[in-house]
Amino acid sequence: MSKSIIELTKMDTRKFLLNVLSIETIEATPDTVIILRSGRKLIVRESPEEIYKIIEN
Repeated sequence: MSKSIIELTKMDTRKFLLNVLSIETIEATPDTVIILRSGRKLIVRESPEEIYKIIEN
């Protein structure tokens, strides 16, 4: 069962909650950039692989 809300870390170490349904894409450029359906971009410390594991566990 996948999670609908996950906790991630901004580059300044602040934690935040994100609704996974709002995610359009996740890119590694080399920082991890999450592009939301609204067009907003978030840069996080977690890798795309870590985010995938968080969602799936």
